[in-house]
Amino acid sequence: MKEKLGSYQLIDLPSARRDTPNFLEMYWWKHYIYGLLEVDVTVARQFIAEHKARTGEAMSFTGYLTFCLARAVDENKEVQAYLKGRKQLIIFDDVDVGLPIERELQGKRAPVGHIIRGANHKTFLEIHQEIRSIQTGPVPPSKGLPPWFRFFLMLPWPLPKLFSALINAVRRYDPTISVALGGTVAVTAVGMFGKRSGWGLVPFPQSLGLVVGGIARGGRPDFV
Repeated sequence: MKEKLGSYQLIDLPSARRDTPNFLEMYWWKHYIYGLLEVDVTVARQFIAEHKARTGEAMSFTGYLTFCLARAVDENKEVQAYLKGRKQLIIFDDVDVGLPIERELQGKRAPVGHIIRGANHKTFLEIHQEIRSIQTGPVPPSKGLPPWFRFFLMLPWPLPKLFSALINAVRRYDPTISVALGGTVAVTAVGMFGKRSGWGLVPFPQSLGLVVGGIARGGRPDFV
């Protein structure tokens, strides 16, 4: 798995901050910060509509969001930092964006996991083409997950919970495992399962995640 990952930096945590993770874990299983936003996406949707009218190709809006997220994280890579042990942070140079891609599986639509590696170095068109290739190509085994990972997830309860605890403990000391499985950040689109806008609060194993509740046409523009 690790051969797919780019370079990264190790930064020592100041001794005054090393007790903070332990303190937080006394009160929270996971330390999430949620931000709810409405964003005007009129210009982006107009560009996609004009491109389709000109070429007949429907550009992926998820690809556009992936492109924007990757470029934003690239400006301050510390937002995708991971704790390594108790004394160091690991900051990856590549922004690897994990996202679900809808596929037809056994007659039903289901999300398949995929990672856009080095998305901060790719154009919107390149990301779009990669997403389309996953949508039209052969279905990856185990829905995009490593076979051993999916095997443990399919075990009867409480074995998956014990497996999850083991994975969390291992990736704390080797964050490259987490990044190899899911990327450094994530995008998901709750709106693709419904017809109207809404909010979704989804826990991510990645350090940063963008959840799309949907797109609604307001009195003026479209909002996401």
